[in-house]
Amino acid sequence: MKSKTILKKSIIRQPRNNPDLSGHGRDGVYPPDIYIGGIATPQIDKAVKYIRSKIKKFKPEVGIILGTGLGKFAEGIKNKIVVPYNKIPGFPISTVVSHKGEMIFGTISNKPVLAMAGRFHYYEGYSLQQVTFPVRVMKALGTQVLIISAAVGSVNADCPTGMVVLVKDHINLLGNNPLIGPHEETFGPRFPDMYSAYDKQLLALALEVCRENNIKTYEAVYAAMTGPNLETPAEYRMLRIIGADIVGMSTVPEVIVGVQSGLRILALSVVTDLATPESLKPVDINEILTIADNAQPHLTTIIKRVIEKYDRTDR
Repeated sequence: MKSKTILKKSIIRQPRNNPDLSGHGRDGVYPPDIYIGGIATPQIDKAVKYIRSKIKKFKPEVGIILGTGLGKFAEGIKNKIVVPYNKIPGFPISTVVSHKGEMIFGTISNKPVLAMAGRFHYYEGYSLQQVTFPVRVMKALGTQVLIISAAVGSVNADCPTGMVVLVKDHINLLGNNPLIGPHEETFGPRFPDMYSAYDKQLLALALEVCRENNIKTYEAVYAAMTGPNLETPAEYRMLRIIGADIVGMSTVPEVIVGVQSGLRILALSVVTDLATPESLKPVDINEILTIADNAQPHLTTIIKRVIEKYDRTDR
């Protein structure tokens, strides 16, 4: 989700790089081996073991990260099994008010899905390894497709406020990368190729759904910034010059890990504010949240129809 979010009063339960970190991921305490040393297979195994104890033999095929504008999406999931983040060993805790903080398992169009009601951001004080830990867990649970949603600002007049755009490429301006650090062969290639990070078949399906439902969209380049502050006018101009259409504070880390993990990825973003030179103005948080909420029907239609239409063998 972009920085247009309201954070809970207790944002960081432990300061970054604190050598005294302890705990196992419950009740919002950062596990030290994840927070300082990166993500390792034993931590993933612990999380997967706990989740499987709750979902039994259920195997999700599609993973969905619900950003701003998709809060009601989970209402359409059938045969739900809900697993709170604060019960999963090693799992971060969402500090954004609009994010529930739970994994929801069930079916959409008779396909098994896993929906994350709440995501994590670099600006919350988490490492990028923590931010992307859920993607590692999704892969370990059997997920093949990852669908990511977010709220963004636009630096392109062709992507106006309220539009749901489809991400075709990105620019990583976070100054960091979730793959930095010791490498584990089980994660995937050490140097994953990002040429086709966003699955072309899924993107084509999403465009088809938009045409069928008269949803105006745009294939956009997403620029990732750290936040939590919004960008300055000069930064917005820079982003447009280097080829970005939209800017946000999420999505890219999850995509990078998803690509390394071999997941097929579709990313959608709802434009909550227009930051072109002619349209730039101070941001109103309530207006941002209203715009995102109003875009929820279009986001829901696109995601549900793509899940219904996609063929796991078509790649």
